[in-house]
Order: sequence, then C-alpha cells, then structure tokens
Amino acid sequence: MAAALATCDMAALVEAVRLARGWSQTDLARTVGYSQSWVSRVVNGQQSLTLDQVREVCERLGIPIHLLRFAPAQPSSVPLTASRPPAAFAAGRMKGAGPTRRRDFTKAVALATLSLPNLSAVGNVHEETAATLRAITGSQRRLDASSPSRDLVNAALAHWELSARTLSRAKRTPFAAEVAAASSEAAGFAAWLHADMGDSGSARSFYHRAVKHAHQAGDVLLTVYMLGSLALFEIDSEEPELGLRLAEEAAHKLRGEVHPTAQAWLSCVCALGHAALGNRAATQERLAHAEHAAERPENTDPPWPWVFRFDSAKVAGYRALAAVRLRRPHEARAAFFEAFPRTVSAPKQQSILMVELATAHADAGDVDEAFRLASHALQTGVAYRSEKVLNRVRRFRREYRGPQARCVHAFDEQLASLTTGRLPL
Repeated sequence: MAAALATCDMAALVEAVRLARGWSQTDLARTVGYSQSWVSRVVNGQQSLTLDQVREVCERLGIPIHLLRFAPAQPSSVPLTASRPPAAFAAGRMKGAGPTRRRDFTKAVALATLSLPNLSAVGNVHEETAATLRAITGSQRRLDASSPSRDLVNAALAHWELSARTLSRAKRTPFAAEVAAASSEAAGFAAWLHADMGDSGSARSFYHRAVKHAHQAGDVLLTVYMLGSLALFEIDSEEPELGLRLAEEAAHKLRGEVHPTAQAWLSCVCALGHAALGNRAATQERLAHAEHAAERPENTDPPWPWVFRFDSAKVAGYRALAAVRLRRPHEARAAFFEAFPRTVSAPKQQSILMVELATAHADAGDVDEAFRLASHALQTGVAYRSEKVLNRVRRFRREYRGPQARCVHAFDEQLASLTTGRLPL
C-alpha cells in the first residue's frame, strides 16, 4: 500500500485496501458504490478514473488524498492541457494503453485533483475523526466533576448532534465502528447530564442510544459500560428489578480476560441491584468479587471509556450504599469512613454519598450528624443546580421517621427556603 501511495497507482492502491480489509471484490464494490465488474476493471488496470471518481473512491475508502505521491512523468505519458481537460481525457477509452501509461494517467488525474479546491472533502471522515470526538467527550466528562450540568448540557447536546451526523457520514467508510463508539460515549454523557438535571425521560432515551451505538461499534467493553450505566440509572430511579436485569446482561457479555476496573465496577452495580431487592447474600458475593478485582496488581490505568480508576476506595463506597439499602447502618457507616478519606470525589457525587451516609446515621439514631450531612449535601445541590442531589435530599427527608429534633426543624426551614425561592437554584 505504501508503494501504491508513493507511485499514485490507484489500481494497486484499491486492491491493497481490499486485501488489508479482507474484503471480496463485491464488498469493495459495495463500499465504493460501484458495480463489481467496474471494480474488477479498475483493479486489473482496465478502467481509467475520472477526477471525480478519484475523489469519491478515496473518500469512501478512507484514503486521505494528500497521502498520494507523484513520480516524474514518463516520456510516453500524455500531459493534461487546457485544451484537453482531465475529465474529458479520462472519459476516453485509451485504447491500446499499457499499464505504465494508465498509471501515468492516474497520477496526472490525482495531481489535478490536488491542484483544485476539493469541495467534496468537507466533512470527510478519516482516521483521526473518532479519536477527536472521544477527546471532546472526555474533556466534558472531566468538566462535569466541577461544573453544573446545566452549564454543560448545551455543549454536550451539540457534540452529540455532531457525533450522530458524523456517524451517518461514516457508515460506508472503514471508520464506521470507531465513530459509532465515539457517538455512543457522547450519548452516554448526555444521558448522565439529563439524569443529574432530573430529566429522567431524556436520560433514559440517551442511554438507549448509547447502548445501540455501542452495539453498532461491536465493542464489548463499551456495550458493557453503557448497559451498566443504564442499570445504575434504573436502580437509582427505584426500578431495581430492571436495573439488575440490565447489569446481569452486561455481566454475561463480560467474558474472558478483561481489565479489573471493568470487572470491579460491574460487580458493584450488580451488588447495588441485589441490595435494593434485599438480597444480602448475593450482595456480599458481588462485593467480594469487586474487591478481588480492584486489588489485582494490573488494575492501574483504566480502560476507555472509564475515565477514573476503580479502586478499593470506590468499592468501599458501593459497599456503603448497599448497606444503606439493606438497612444495616453500622456496616454502612464503617464502609463510608473507609471510602471517604481515600476518595477525592467530585462535589456532586460526594453529595450523593453524603445523603446515603446521612440515612445510615439516621437509622443508627445519630440524628444531628444525619441532618448535618444532609444540609451540606443540600447546599452543594443548590450550588451545582443538581436536581439529582436535591431529589436525594428530599427523599431522605421524606423517609425520615425519627424524632423531630431542633436540627430537623432547621433543615425543614432550609428546604422551605429552597421552595419559596429564598435559597435560589
């Protein structure tokens, strides 16, 4: 292929792409949008290409046209002149032309292509497209750690729209799977933001798109990540049966040797589903599996699409969340204390943990500490305009059945200030 690029031999280049991709001539024809007989003639050096066809074939095969190089013209080559434009010349039959002359003609056509503004290249998909899209999503996800979702959502939606449009253009290129993966991640992040804003309908819709595009990409690890994310969303939305089914479907796909971060995280998601359904034995089994995976020495840099490493402190956080759902407050508090000192969480995620810890303290009878934590989470939810955090805080208060101490009345006043607008969002 390098030699074909260096000599601008389109016949050899097309055939090299076909062999590298493991395609039949029929597959190649389908990709470039021509008949199999036309492709056969091109590969055998019996079909000359017009200027537009060079552009079109390069675009559909994902060949950056600037990589084509040109050897000095042979004396027998026919120059392109103003009186004989390239397209008209290419349309000729070139009867009696040998392979050398056909190659020289192809070089001249490609040279003419480079010398003209290539308007058809606008919006081309190439080998860097998917990586660029993923980098944008990754940057947005990192910004989410310290920014309100409402400040990010418009940019995230615009990026999702760009990713979806790019995917539609990439369908007939060798980069379709990579772009589908990038589009899946963009949809997953949009879902996360909508969940944080309390828009469950939009969140669920984007999660479904994320799973669909992960399937299109053929990326098992990405599919597992998106199914697990949807499972967590359903568990948090008080649909534990559905969430657990999704998590178990993801676990079924996660076979063979995979990165420990993926194993630990998905085991924790399954544990949370079991805990929400009150199954303590299954919860403990999945958490033990997560701890074993997290402690493996190769659990260092997380695999894409995970942004942060899933370590023992993260497992402790999930153990605490599971203990809260199982109504085991003392276990929950011990696990929280293990998780918090070693975990530098984003403020919104830390506030969610604080509300859960507040529930554990309330169940253990420590009302003052419970409402101190809930008050802190409420303030963070207001500062970041996170409906997810605020809804968790409201649910904590709604489910509290303990004594009406002074701290409870003070907290109710905070909630009332939020409702009446004295504590602005």
